[in-house]
Amino acid sequence: MKLGFTKEQEHFRAAAATWLEEQLSGAFADLRGVNGHAEMPMRRKEWERVLGRSNWSCVGWPKHFGGRAATLAEQVIFAEEYARAGGPNRIGHLGVELVGPTLLALGTVEQQRRFLPPIARGEEIWCQGYSEPNAGSDLANVRTSARIEHGPNGPEWVIDGQKIWTSLAQFADWIFVLARTEMGTRGHHGLSYLLVPMHQPGVRIQPIREMTGDSTFNETFFQDARTPAHNVVGAPGEGWKVAMATLGFERGVSTLANQMAFRRELDSLIAVAVENGAARDPTIRQRLAEAYIGLKVMRYSALRMLTHAQSGQLEDAAYTYRVYWGEWHQRLGELAMDVLGPEGEIASGRPYEWPGLQKMFLFSRADTIYGGTSQIQRNIIAERALGLPKEPRSQP
Repeated sequence: MKLGFTKEQEHFRAAAATWLEEQLSGAFADLRGVNGHAEMPMRRKEWERVLGRSNWSCVGWPKHFGGRAATLAEQVIFAEEYARAGGPNRIGHLGVELVGPTLLALGTVEQQRRFLPPIARGEEIWCQGYSEPNAGSDLANVRTSARIEHGPNGPEWVIDGQKIWTSLAQFADWIFVLARTEMGTRGHHGLSYLLVPMHQPGVRIQPIREMTGDSTFNETFFQDARTPAHNVVGAPGEGWKVAMATLGFERGVSTLANQMAFRRELDSLIAVAVENGAARDPTIRQRLAEAYIGLKVMRYSALRMLTHAQSGQLEDAAYTYRVYWGEWHQRLGELAMDVLGPEGEIASGRPYEWPGLQKMFLFSRADTIYGGTSQIQRNIIAERALGLPKEPRSQP
């Protein structure tokens, strides 16, 4: 399978590559190759604004919202060129890739006008309020609640509860929150999808220190936090449908950028294996070859998935993508530690400065957990893609 591009699309590629090279070799050279989500947050906010000023932040969005109205092929091209140039992980990615597309699909005209341009300009950063201490993979078990009260500026949602694993909450201006707005309901019923400002007395953030040394994730506490009543996406009580639509956008073009980042990690790993002699081990060579083949399979599957998505269809095979890349990346992390050998245990000095391989291994341990565990993903494949009977669930 070969993805072909027209002459016009190759011109688009050249323009994107030139712009990215100029920026990442010039004013933002310090951000080139920065993968940790919590590193250099202020500089990366500046980077978001520069992307926005040149309309490279949300290339697939309509022009009147700050995008380029790019075709699917052009979005794929930009994602690949961004990763190829070593662009930093986007600190604004939850707005660009999740809540923005959700508002384009399901938001009101007023919501689109209010929220989309600041996201595209890199002026407002978003985080996600889904998981809770007792509602992780079982997302429908959320207990965070919201009720309508009349405030000085009109009716408001008043939110109480807690979210956890809130990525980049300490840098965010807004959060999209799945909350129970109909008391007495259970499961998927009675939930609403609310847009809530972070900078207010009713919101408190507690960073979670990870074994990588970073604090990408946070606990987020709501105590009488408020947002205007019109900041609900979809109808009140229909939040589950909106939340699932948001998760569907995780299967978007960004998957190609992830694969380019994976390719850089694999290339770095191969270079280390050659340098330290691990590549002379036939078992290591075989595992490196399998990793390369797996990455190719991942790319072709994503391209097929995106092609069908453009026609408004999501083929059943797309449900396997999350499990596939999570487990592939976790195996790559394990291979990295085997290539590094005993030196992989050193937390400082030159071996640790090899291209982030130890940190990649540590972070990849979570790849089969966040966004829905591999076990939950297999249930989804069985029930939604294969049509098998639903797993028995206990009734409280």
